[in-house]
Amino acid sequence: MNRPIGYWVKRLDAALETHLDSTLARLHLSRRQWQVLNTLSSGPITPVELADVLRPFSAANGGAAQERDMAALVRRELVFLLDGRLTLTNDGWALHTEASRIVDASRHELTEGIGVDEYAMAVSVLERMSKNAERLAPH
Repeated sequence: MNRPIGYWVKRLDAALETHLDSTLARLHLSRRQWQVLNTLSSGPITPVELADVLRPFSAANGGAAQERDMAALVRRELVFLLDGRLTLTNDGWALHTEASRIVDASRHELTEGIGVDEYAMAVSVLERMSKNAERLAPH
C-alpha cells in the first residue's frame, strides 16, 4: 500500500520518540528534556525563546508537558534562571556531553543505509513542505 508522507512523518516521529526515550532513560532523560539541554548548550536564552524553539516538539503534548520537563531539569539542578535567561549548570553541561555521545551513536544507527545526500535531500524536502504547510495554515 502506498502511504502518504504524513503517515511516514508521524510513524517516524513516534518511533524516534520511543527510541530516544529508551536510549536516554539510562541518564534519566526524556527526548524533550534532551532537546532542552541541547538547545541551552548553544547559550542562555529566555523561557519564551526556548518555548518557541521547542514548539514543534511539544505541540502534540501541550505546554504542560514542557513545563513538567523543565521543572524536572530545574529540580535536578541541570538548568537555572539567571538574569531572565535559562542556562545550563555545570552538572547540566556534563550531562549534555554524556547525552550527546549517546544521541550521536543513536543517530548513526538510525541513519544506517542512508547516504549523506539522501539524508540531506529528505531534510530539505521536509523543511520546504513544513514551511508551505505553515504558510497555508489559517492564522
